Amino acid sequence: MNRTNNNNILVPTDFSEVANNALGHALKIADVYNNEITLINIQDEGGIFGLFGNHDKMELVKEAVNTRMDKVIAEAKEKYPNVKINKRIEVGKIYKVITEIAEEENYDSIVMGTNGASGLQQIIGSNASRVINYAKVPVVVVKEQPMGQAGYQNIVLPIDLSRESRQKVTWAIHLAKKFNSTIHVIYENTTNEEFKNRIFAAVNQTQDILEQNNANYIVRGLDQDKYPDSFAEDTLAYANEIQADLIMIMSQQEKGFSEFLLGSYAQQIVNHSGKVPVMCINSSDTGVIIDGVFS
Repeated sequence: MNRTNNNNILVPTDFSEVANNALGHALKIADVYNNEITLINIQDEGGIFGLFGNHDKMELVKEAVNTRMDKVIAEAKEKYPNVKINKRIEVGKIYKVITEIAEEENYDSIVMGTNGASGLQQIIGSNASRVINYAKVPVVVVKEQPMGQAGYQNIVLPIDLSRESRQKVTWAIHLAKKFNSTIHVIYENTTNEEFKNRIFAAVNQTQDILEQNNANYIVRGLDQDKYPDSFAEDTLAYANEIQADLIMIMSQQEKGFSEFLLGSYAQQIVNHSGKVPVMCINSSDTGVIIDGVFS
């Protein structure tokens, strides 16, 4: 699938701390890649807008939201004066509005805040999970870790046996070129000979692509002695160990060797990633050509 984009990053906000942190990530990315940002606030159709049947009252709420957005944008422009920031207010089911706008208007990506499974704010919790599942564009999910001055210096790239797993390599290279990142290619070590041979082949293929694109990378097999848990838990342990700036995963397809009955790898990573931001990529968007890099 070839896809063109409008060079615009969609950033949902409910004005919470994690939403503001997500905006910080988006601003750094936009500054490096010369993107625009659209800051969007979505009033849930069953929430405050739904409670107000009076048009005048709804306009008052909209005016208050507009004022808050103007303040957030003014503060952002002080730090990143060269980044163009648009704003919009919508009403509807939050995850549907986000994913539909991103797809129909060809957004480059979505950057959003989440507190994981226990989040209580509008943009977080179940809405983040649904955005990850339904979005056709990459979604960067940010928690409490701010973007460092140097950006995404250490990117964790888990590799498994799914075809989709290797397709995210293009996006890792896309980021690594701008941020001078080191890509940490990780995989599960196992005594199962068939799995071992197949995973080695997948890792070798990944190395070939990285070398062809002059990317800095490290390959690390996660041994059972030090990393005895599921691939999701081991990925997170490794990311914390190296103080990673980003974990890059596919949004739905990939599962580790021990995870076929343990639920979504993506959801485990996002819900339990602690401070480390996670970039979730849908396989339908991996045919994009990025800076001469092919999936």
